[in-house]
Amino acid sequence: IGGGSFEFSTGTDALPDAAMSVPLGAGRLTREFFDEQPPSPKQTKRLRRYVREQIEPVAQRLLAFGEPNMVVGTSKTFRSLARICGAAPYSAGPHVKREMHVTDLRLWTRRMEAMAPAERADLPGVSRMRADQVLAGAMAAEAAMEMFGIETMRVSPWALREGLILRRLEHLAEGTSTPLDPKTLVGE
Repeated sequence: IGGGSFEFSTGTDALPDAAMSVPLGAGRLTREFFDEQPPSPKQTKRLRRYVREQIEPVAQRLLAFGEPNMVVGTSKTFRSLARICGAAPYSAGPHVKREMHVTDLRLWTRRMEAMAPAERADLPGVSRMRADQVLAGAMAAEAAMEMFGIETMRVSPWALREGLILRRLEHLAEGTSTPLDPKTLVGE
């Protein structure tokens, strides 16, 4: 979950077999659906419906590849949500296993619906800068976990940027000196 979009992918090897992007970024959803903070019940209901409409075709397409046996979330939004739900802090290092359970996320999403951004900023892993958009990110993550039938997911301390850097280093090590085409990074 980024600021403007939510990327999904599935695969069994280093590169995904399929990848899709939908306009469900935490910043975008906050701007488009919340006129006030905390948002009204009408606004949260409208956002929930929209998120599910956007994720439904993604879930149908990606689940056609089979049920996932490991699910990983990456981004600052997922790291923040995992911390709120009780996962280890980023400072514990990259090799600490971090998981997020949909039952915990569901509980915290409902709690955050009633909180002002200043109250959300007091939650573990939430910065003042992201406090206004963490609720929309939580709503998107919760819907995705439910629609994909995911009870527990791992949360990576790394995100897209680190993946691109690692992929570029891999190409350099292989002697590939041509610039990378984004389509080769995620497949077509």
